[in-house]
Amino acid sequence: MIAIIDYGAGNIFSLKNALDFLELPCELVSDEKSIRSADALILPGVGAFPAAMEMLRSRGLVDVIRDEAAKKPFLGICLGMQLLFDKSYEFGECDGLGLISGEVRKMDAPGLIIPHMGWNKLEKLNDCPLLENIGMEEYVYFVHSYKAHCGDENIAAFCEYGGRVPALVYDGKTVFGAQFHPEKSGETGLKILSSFGGLIW
Repeated sequence: MIAIIDYGAGNIFSLKNALDFLELPCELVSDEKSIRSADALILPGVGAFPAAMEMLRSRGLVDVIRDEAAKKPFLGICLGMQLLFDKSYEFGECDGLGLISGEVRKMDAPGLIIPHMGWNKLEKLNDCPLLENIGMEEYVYFVHSYKAHCGDENIAAFCEYGGRVPALVYDGKTVFGAQFHPEKSGETGLKILSSFGGLIW
């Protein structure tokens, strides 16, 4: 079972609908026991980084997420991806989950509209299990104003928007993060979610 972590900061129903469409067993969960018993985890997220981290802390989920992400496939989506990093500077400095080394800062894209909103092309940088069924001209849907700054070794794919924007990150083991919304990215997004499910079944 894929546990979608429901902590009050995610647009969870479109994600659940996408997993249901793919016939990937999933449940919305918000407690430690369910997270620990799941086969894989997805951490969605919309809104501000500090508020999301406070929601996770107030529910006692930070340590369990850190523990379980080292043992099973784990996917952060949009803000959920940003939470994977060491810290963010949205509304001041705030510690993240520290699952991938790096930090999150306001996008700097002179002449372009922020937030970055709409479809953009994925450019592959490193091998990643979630990209095995993705071609060279695949587009996905973004909505964000902050972006990750991390080492190239952790960037599986990026897009160009006033510079390189990490779009899919990977720790090389169990942790993945998508800055875009796979559940809103049509066939390409479904392929990525299907590949995530394929890590389990």
